[in-house]
Formats: sequence, C-alpha cells, structure tokens
Amino acid sequence: MNNTLPNLNAKYHILVTGGAGFIGSNLCETLLNNGNKVTCLDNFATGKRENIAHLHSNPKFTLIEGDIRNLADCQKACKGVDYILHQAALGSVPRSINDPITSNEVNISGFLNMLVAARDAGVKRFIYAASSSTYGDSKNMPKVEDIIGRPLSPYAITKYVNELYADIFSKTYGLETIGLRYFNVFGRKQDPNGAYAAVIPKFVMQLMKYESPVINGDGTYSRDFTYIDNVIQMNLRAIVSDNKEALNTVYNVAYGERTDLNELVSLLKEYLSVYDPKIKEVSVIHGPNRQGDVPHSLASVDKAKKLLDYDPRYDIKSGLKEAVQWYWSHLK
Repeated sequence: MNNTLPNLNAKYHILVTGGAGFIGSNLCETLLNNGNKVTCLDNFATGKRENIAHLHSNPKFTLIEGDIRNLADCQKACKGVDYILHQAALGSVPRSINDPITSNEVNISGFLNMLVAARDAGVKRFIYAASSSTYGDSKNMPKVEDIIGRPLSPYAITKYVNELYADIFSKTYGLETIGLRYFNVFGRKQDPNGAYAAVIPKFVMQLMKYESPVINGDGTYSRDFTYIDNVIQMNLRAIVSDNKEALNTVYNVAYGERTDLNELVSLLKEYLSVYDPKIKEVSVIHGPNRQGDVPHSLASVDKAKKLLDYDPRYDIKSGLKEAVQWYWSHLK
C-alpha cells in the first residue's frame, strides 16, 4: 500500500459517494483501515456490491443504497458527516454521447443535490472528482489547471459544470471545495467488463483470454495513466490540508508522464507474460479513432505538489505491475 499517505485523524466521519465504484471502494477501504467512520452512498448503477462486500463486517462502515438524483438520499447521507469525497457520477465519454440526458441528470443535477445537502448539513469540506476531459480541445501541453479548451463531449461539459458550481458554492455559501481532475485512473477493482470499460482492465482481460485488443486509431494517442494509490493519496491530502490557498480550486491528479497506446499494450504483454508466456504472442488490431477523444493528455502536477504536498509514487510501470498482479489473481 501507499506509504505516502498523510496522517488523517481517525475521529472524522467521511462520506464517499459512489463508494462501491472503482475509485470509491478503494477510498472506503483506505479510510476504514485508518479507523475512520465511513458512509458509502451508491445506487449500484455502475458500482459493484463485491467491491464493498468485505467492508460490511466493519462496524464503522455504513452503506446507504440511494441515488444522488434524489435530494432526500443526499441529505440522509450527509447527516453527521465531516468530509465528503464525491465520486458518484456516470463516467465515460461514449456513454455520454449515447445518452447525454442521463449523464447530465447524474453528473450535474446529482452534483448540485450533493452540494446543497453538504452545505445544509454543515460539512467541513466537499472534495469531488473532476476530470481531465475538461481540457477539451486545448492544445496546451502539459495541461495546467487554468488553461482549458472547449469541451469535446457531453461528459466533459458535465464535469466542467461541476467545477463552476463548486466555485459558486465556495464564494456564495462559504463551502470549502476541492476538485480533483483525474487523469485516466487505473488499478485494482476497475471493471474490465461492459461497453464502457476503461482501456487497461479491458486489454488485460482480452490478453488473458488470448483475444486481440483493439486499439482506436494508430496507437499514437497518449494518456497520463494514473495509478489508484496516487489518487487515494491526493484525496487524503485534500482532506487534511490546512493551507487556505489550497482550497476552493481544482488540481490535476496524475503522475506527469504520458504513454501511448502502443507502449501500453507492449507493457501489458510484458507484465502478463510473467504469468503466462503465451500472452506475448497475442496480436493487436487497429480500429478507427473514437469520437470525442482528445489525441494527447499529459498533466502538470506542480500545483498539487506545491499546495497539497502531493507526492505520486507510482508511475505507469510500477502501477501496471501491481494492477496486473491484482487482475491475474482476481479475474483468472
């Protein structure tokens, strides 16, 4: 586990929305291991019961099965809570292109419900998942927080609106907020199945079955892949920070390196072939570019390092080794 986690007082009660999802369940687990009281709010639209099954035996864990689109559920979940880690959302650019209305209802109306409930419950700080998709068509590299472009998908619009609402709630009602622009997070518990599966678990599953992964385009599109433990560290730093300058703003959460899809596949083959040498032989198929995709993504993490003492320990290689090991033991 991450040995760079900041000291978080175990007396705090923390709400994790979307706590049965990939990132949320990892946050719940870390917080419970720290001795915190944790409430998880999830409607299991994309979250998985098995992600949190082992947490129910912990007396400090409470699951509220509810929907952020319902204000009463948000109010119930916020009762007696000190900090909120808001992860609940409908992810995926293609999903938002196929069904923009539901993405909008969950990611914008649901977000607003959570802000109102947090404000009314007197929550200390509202930390929320923002997205690298907010950079849109900006050609600026590496991505710095205050230079963004026009959004390229309904999903990107919803995540940008989150930032605008959070800013207004800070200025108007004094609610402390911190937005975390996640860049292509990967690691244990990320779902490899379904039409909207993220690229790393999807490719891992395909390679384990000797199926050829399909790369969108020629494989030169690149991403700043970010291991889950870097993300956990950043969420905890956002909770514990007492730096007034660090509040009511947004941060890139990434490693600060980019890997193209061709490199990604060759690394996956290399690490998986440790467990099964035949995987090395699996060929790759190239398909068309995906609608709404930005060609390149690379984060500057200077702001997070400066204001929140962020210290990402996992680059793509060390993160992938851990992730592959987890997938091999859990999905085989």
